[in-house]
Amino acid sequence: MQIDEILLQRLEKLSYLQIPEDHRAEMISQLSEIVSFVDNLGELDTEGVDATFSMSEAATRLRDDAGIPNREINDNILAHAPHAQDHFFIVPKIIE
Repeated sequence: MQIDEILLQRLEKLSYLQIPEDHRAEMISQLSEIVSFVDNLGELDTEGVDATFSMSEAATRLRDDAGIPNREINDNILAHAPHAQDHFFIVPKIIE
């Protein structure tokens, strides 16, 4: 995959980021290096390697997935949001 100015503009739009003009060439170069590295991973021979292989023999400790509501934390987070109403974030519509 080639990273170019058009793809960078699309990534900016999707991420709601603006990359300054003087950093664009450097960003394209860095993203190209990352994509190149990931492409190299595809060349590894993984034939016969168990998909659940782990470097550690210890199992991951499981816990109950239970939320702990804390109104103070919620209010603090929403206080820093650009737009919030009735304890919800208000975001622009992105799907047409």
